[in-house]
Amino acid sequence: MEGSNQFLGTERIGRLMQKYAIPCIISLLVGALYNIVDQIFIANASYLGSYGNAANTVVFPLTVVALAIAVMIGDGCCAFVSISLGQDEVRKAKQSVGNAVVVCLVSSIVLTMIYLIFADTILAMFGGTVNAETYRHSQEYFFYITLGVPFYMFGQAMNPIIRADGSPRFAMISTLAGAVLNIILDPIFIFGLRWGMMGAAVATVIGQVATAILAVWYLLHMRIIKPAAGDFALREKVCKRMLILGITSFLSQISLVAAMAAINNMIRKYGALDAVFGQEQYAQIPMAVVGIVMKFFQIVISIVVGMAAGCIPIVGFNMGARKSARVKELFTKLLAAEAGVGAVALVLVEIFPHQLIALFGAANESVYYTDFAVRSFRVYLCMIILACVNKACFIFLQAMGKAGESTALSMVREVVFGVGFALLLPHFFGLDGVLYSMPLSDILTFLIAAYLIVKTYRSLEVSHT
Repeated sequence: MEGSNQFLGTERIGRLMQKYAIPCIISLLVGALYNIVDQIFIANASYLGSYGNAANTVVFPLTVVALAIAVMIGDGCCAFVSISLGQDEVRKAKQSVGNAVVVCLVSSIVLTMIYLIFADTILAMFGGTVNAETYRHSQEYFFYITLGVPFYMFGQAMNPIIRADGSPRFAMISTLAGAVLNIILDPIFIFGLRWGMMGAAVATVIGQVATAILAVWYLLHMRIIKPAAGDFALREKVCKRMLILGITSFLSQISLVAAMAAINNMIRKYGALDAVFGQEQYAQIPMAVVGIVMKFFQIVISIVVGMAAGCIPIVGFNMGARKSARVKELFTKLLAAEAGVGAVALVLVEIFPHQLIALFGAANESVYYTDFAVRSFRVYLCMIILACVNKACFIFLQAMGKAGESTALSMVREVVFGVGFALLLPHFFGLDGVLYSMPLSDILTFLIAAYLIVKTYRSLEVSHT
């Protein structure tokens, strides 16, 4: 090998967290900005407005499906590689990278074909038929976004693999380059050329292509793990272990899709019964607003997940090297940092909701839009501190190789509570029941997470002694 990851077992934990977490946070934030930037420009284009916002909300979960598959492959490979390097098994690390590339390419092509064939049915499932104008915008945006799915998935899957190879800065730069292109092209296509939803989508896809090209370049010039031609042959044991380690990342993303499908359909159903939002000209407002709140939440969660995911190589290496005291120290610092991020976010949503919605074109909308947006921010995200801690717990357990516990906790939060409450509470509280679903889910999940946190600390103490 030309390089070595041995410093992961000796360098100060705080320094390692900065080196790995900060580039990962920036990478994920930039990745999140693809969709968010689109929505900001769409919202401020008077000829698109809340209809375009609602269409963006409809399509957003479908991009998350692609992301879920990509991060399962990428994060699983990252954890596999880090543990393998900690055990000085370089051959397994190389095979994992080669298999990850092949699985990503095949799955991205299959997903693209499914999207193109069943586009209308899929859009209807996610609330795109709330009114005719929203549906038209959704179709246009979805078609062009779908064409970029293979590039998007490859760039996202390679990002954690590049970090595992010891190059977190390059992982950040490759994602940043694509996002910058998107930010530059969005106003040109939307305001200058007036391409509407097509313009927003094309700008996004061009950025994703740029990130994918940089990822391919790095794959051909890896520092530590340099897979040979034979490493790209699929191996059942390698794929199985890699995907098991990444299943939590997949479930945390895919369950968001299930939750948003439930939320969007409950919004459509109970919005139609509302005195204001039951009117045709206002029907798209609840969906547009909840989409905006979810985008802000995505920004916060990108920071939280970035901090935790950035630590995966550190955790994996030290677990493989049986240095449990360092793992415990890292877990403590991570939980404290995640809670701090949640606290800052809580202050923003409770005190400055008007300023947040102003970014998404509130000046062009009715008072009903503003009032519902303020209420949504304050209620839906009131337990965001617990949400941040819960996410950190999911990913840390995954990095330790405890895929079963991590997966179970993620499933309970996202599917049992997230989808369950989104479907149940509106029956009792109407449209507001959708807003109550997330805080209640995070409270109950935290009670389980607290038990697992204590259990993890005790297991690390036993390992150390």
